[in-house]
Amino acid sequence: MTHPPKGLHGQAVEELGRRIIRGDYPPGSVVDPVGFETELGVSKTVIREAMRVLASKGLLESKQKRGTTIRPRADWNLLDSDLLRWQGSSDPTDGFLEDLAEVRAIVEPAGARLAATRRTTSDLDAMRQSLDAMAAAGADADAMVEADLAFHRALLDAAHNELLSRMEVVIEAGLRVRDRIVHGARHFSDSIPVHRELLDAVEAGDPDAAVAAVESLLAQASDDLAAVQATDPLPKELP
Repeated sequence: MTHPPKGLHGQAVEELGRRIIRGDYPPGSVVDPVGFETELGVSKTVIREAMRVLASKGLLESKQKRGTTIRPRADWNLLDSDLLRWQGSSDPTDGFLEDLAEVRAIVEPAGARLAATRRTTSDLDAMRQSLDAMAAAGADADAMVEADLAFHRALLDAAHNELLSRMEVVIEAGLRVRDRIVHGARHFSDSIPVHRELLDAVEAGDPDAAVAAVESLLAQASDDLAAVQATDPLPKELP
């Protein structure tokens, strides 16, 4: 699970990163470190370190005589957990949500197929505990979101593929933003039965049933999100 960084340095990274992702500073524009120091009320060192972190994520570059500029979006490290969180935490676009849904549709069925043949007792316990937490969450949207995330992390971990497990950052971003929109609108289907079907298929060692259950779950998630978007459309593109 990703969390916003703490301290003045972390807060500066968070604020400047969100602004860049939001499109406050278009690609190619020159940023003013001195202005950031004054506006955020932090030292030159804090801003310098924050900009170094953002440069490492592909958002900024510094050149002599040109200063520090915003890099083209094509250069951004879009799989970075912070960038994914920043894109999804404020006003996610339709395009961002569609990209996340497509990645989930590729990754999670494959993960479920492997999980059905490789799961261990501890993997099943983790999935079961997460499902119990979902049932116990009731109307608590935050608790439901965290339990849902835990279930899908456990599913990917049950595949016992280190690289596949690292896709957790994308799956979490997709789930978190989808759940925040849908549960916040109080308009969603009961997803516990299909999660239980998925757990049962993985426990039974049935790859085809596991894939079918994941696909049903993703379809339900898409339908719930579409129902919310029909009443409160999201932006089509970043500015």
